[in-house]
Amino acid sequence: MTQAPERTRPTTATTPAVGRPIDRVDGAVKTTGVSEYTADRPFPDLAHATLVHATIARGRITAIDTAAAEAVTGVLAVITHRNAPPLKPPAARINPLDLSTMASGTKVNYLGSDEVHWNGEPVAVVVAETLEASAEAARLVQVSYAAAPASTDFHAAEDSAEPVRAMPMMPSGGRKGDAEQALASAPVSVDLRFTTPPQNHNALEPHATTAVWDGDRLTVHDTTQAMDFTRRHLARRFGVPVDAVRVITPNLGGGFGGKGFVWPGTVLCAMAARVAKRPVRLALSREAVYRTVGGRAPTVQRVALGAERDGALTALVHTGISQLGRVGGMPEAVGSQSRHLYAARTILIGLSTATLDLLPNTAMRAPGEAVGTFALESAMDALAYELDMDPVDLRMRNEPERDPLDGKPFTHRNLRAAYARGAQRFGWADRPPQPRSMRDGRRLLGWGVATAFHMPIQLTADVTVRLGMDGTVLVRCGLHEIGVGAATVQAQIAADALGVPVEAVTVELGDSALPVGPMAGGSGQTATAAASVLRACEELRRSAFALASRSPGSPLHGRRADEVAARDGGLFAADGSGETYGEILARAGRPSLEGRVGARTSIGRVAGQVRFLAGMVNDQRRQVRAATGAHFCEVAVDEDTGEVRVTRWVAVFDVGRVINPKTASSQLRGGIVMGIGAALSEETLVDPRTGGIVNASLADYHVPVQADIPAIDVSYLDEPDPTTPLGLLGVGEVSITGVAAAVANAVYHATGARVRDLPITPDRLL
Repeated sequence: MTQAPERTRPTTATTPAVGRPIDRVDGAVKTTGVSEYTADRPFPDLAHATLVHATIARGRITAIDTAAAEAVTGVLAVITHRNAPPLKPPAARINPLDLSTMASGTKVNYLGSDEVHWNGEPVAVVVAETLEASAEAARLVQVSYAAAPASTDFHAAEDSAEPVRAMPMMPSGGRKGDAEQALASAPVSVDLRFTTPPQNHNALEPHATTAVWDGDRLTVHDTTQAMDFTRRHLARRFGVPVDAVRVITPNLGGGFGGKGFVWPGTVLCAMAARVAKRPVRLALSREAVYRTVGGRAPTVQRVALGAERDGALTALVHTGISQLGRVGGMPEAVGSQSRHLYAARTILIGLSTATLDLLPNTAMRAPGEAVGTFALESAMDALAYELDMDPVDLRMRNEPERDPLDGKPFTHRNLRAAYARGAQRFGWADRPPQPRSMRDGRRLLGWGVATAFHMPIQLTADVTVRLGMDGTVLVRCGLHEIGVGAATVQAQIAADALGVPVEAVTVELGDSALPVGPMAGGSGQTATAAASVLRACEELRRSAFALASRSPGSPLHGRRADEVAARDGGLFAADGSGETYGEILARAGRPSLEGRVGARTSIGRVAGQVRFLAGMVNDQRRQVRAATGAHFCEVAVDEDTGEVRVTRWVAVFDVGRVINPKTASSQLRGGIVMGIGAALSEETLVDPRTGGIVNASLADYHVPVQADIPAIDVSYLDEPDPTTPLGLLGVGEVSITGVAAAVANAVYHATGARVRDLPITPDRLL
C-alpha cells in the first residue's frame, strides 16, 4: 500500500485546499527515485519469465522443440500448450453481473491449445533463475506452424466491414432526419474521407507482473489501471475465490488505457509462478508490449457537411470503419463527439467494424473522440473555406443550446467562453484568411483551430475516512496513482470537507485489499472517488457532532447541526464557539472516528456496480455531460523539405471545477503533447503479409520529444458542473481531442494542402 509521506502538521487550517496549486504529496519520492514501481519490488527466491511469440497471424503449432531452451543453465520450466496447467476460459462476452468478464484484453485461453490467433501471441513461457537466462532460453525455443489464411490488411478489409449494432456506454450511431438528402440539396457542402493509423500507448513504464502463490492464495504486483477487474479476472481464470486474489499497484508509470485490461503477460506470469512454485516476475520488453498489448485501432472515416450560405449546418454525416481482432478488441467510436457538437438540422452517425487476424485493439486516451475529432474538425475547417468564413465564427454559428441529436439538456457547457478567451490569448483576430499568406524565411506559417470534446465517466468507489485524536485524517481507497497526483487531490478534497490542513491528510491507495476503488480510466477516477470521500467525510462530521452535542461539557452541547461548520481542525459555530476534533474525541474517550461509504461484501459490491451502471445509462439518456475546449495552433512548414514544426499553442478548456491547477495543467498539456505526436509522427506499422508489427520499438515508433514541443499555454474556465461532486468533470482525456485537427488545419493554412491521412509526414506535403 502506498501513502503520502509524513509532514509537519499545523494545528489549524488557513485557506481552502481545493483550487490551490499544491505540490504533489509524492513529489519528493518521485523525483528522487525512491518511489516504488511494480518491477522494483524485491522478493526472495524470485524467478524471471520471458515470453515466446508466434510468428504467424493464424494457424496451428505443428511442433515445438524446447530441448535447447531447457538445457540453458538456470532454466526452471518451459511452459507450452503441451504442459500448461488448464485455465478457466475467458468469458465470450461482457456480463455486467460478472465484473471479471469486463477485464480481459482478449478472448484467448492462453497456452490452452495449439491454435495461433495473431502474430505475437505467446506460445511459450520460459522461467529461469535470472532474466538473462530466461531471455536466452526463449530465443532457443523452436516452433513450427501450419499457417492458415489470415486477414491482416485493414484497408483491404474495408468492404467486409459490418455495422455495429450497439456499444455499451459508448454510443456509436445516431440519426435525425434525412442527412443524405439534406446534403445533396445543401447550397454549400464538403464530403471528405479521412484515415488514421494504428497507434500504441508507449507508457514510460512497460507492463510488468510479479506473481506469488501461497497455497490457493495469489498476490499479484501488476501494472494495472483496474485492480478490482484484474483481481476478479484472475480469480475466474485460476478457479479461486475473488477474496483469495490480491492485486497491488503502488504506482504506474503511465497507462493511457493500455493497462486498463488484463493482457497475456499478467495471466501467464501467475501461471508460471504456480508451475515454478516460487515468485515469478514477467517484465515485458518494449517489443513484447507491442506484440501482446493492444493499441488504438485504425479508422477510415467519412465526414460530409452541408450548410446554408450563412454557415448554418443543414446536414452532418459522420460514418467510419474501425478494426476488431478476431479474438476481441474495442473499435474507435469515431462519431461519438459528432452526436453532440454542432446544431445541424439533420444528422447521421454510423460505425462499422472490420475483423482481422491481429492483436485485439483496445482503449487509448479518449477512444473514438481522439481520432473522430480529427475528421470532424478538419471537415469543419474545409467548410469554412468553402463558405469564405472564419473557422471560429462557423463553429460559434452552429453552437447548440441543447443536444442537437435528441434535444437533451447539457449539464454544463460554455464553449463560447473558451473560444473567446483562446482567440484573445492567441491573437486570432490578426490571422490573414488565405493559405500561404504568412512566411518566415523559407518556412510557411499557418494557424489552425479545433474543438476539444470528451464525455467523462463516473463509477463507484468504496472509501473509509478515519479521523484520529491528534487531528490527522487517513483516507483509504483502492485508487490508482497513474501519474496524475491522485493522492494529492483526494487529500485536498478531504481536508476541505473536514476543515483540516491538507498536510494532516494521508491517502492510502494502490492495493485491492483496500476499499474497492474505480478503474483509472474514462477521466472518471477523481470525480468518482471525490463523491465517496465527500460522503464519508459527511458521515464522519455527523458522528463527531453527535458526540459533541450530547456532551454537557462541550461548547456545542444543544446546538443544531446546521449551526456548525467544519473548520480550523474541528467543528465551530459562526460565533466562534466550538472545539477541535481532538477535544471531542478525548471527552468521549474515543481514539478515532470513521466514515465509510460502499459495500461490505463482494456480492454487495457487484450488485452496487450493476445498479450504478444502470443509473449511468439512464443518466446519459436524460442529459449530456462533457468537458470541452478550444485549441489554437501555429505551425511552420519548411517549403523545401515538408517538415512540420508546431511553434505555438494556446488551449482553453471548460472542464468544470479544477481541484489542483498544477496537476490539472500538467494533465492538459500531456494530452496536447500526445495529440501532436498523433498528428505528426505516430503510426504502428503492420506488415500486411504477416500481420507482424515492424516498428515495435521507440527507435522506430516516433513519439514527440522535448525539441518537438513548443511552450503550451493552457488555461481553463474553472466553472463547476452543477450535477457532479464539487462540479468536477475530468481532465485526463479532453485535451488530446481536436489536437490533430488543429495541426492539420494550420498546415492547410500554411501550405494550401489539405492532409486527410495521419500522420502528417513530409512525404504527404511534397
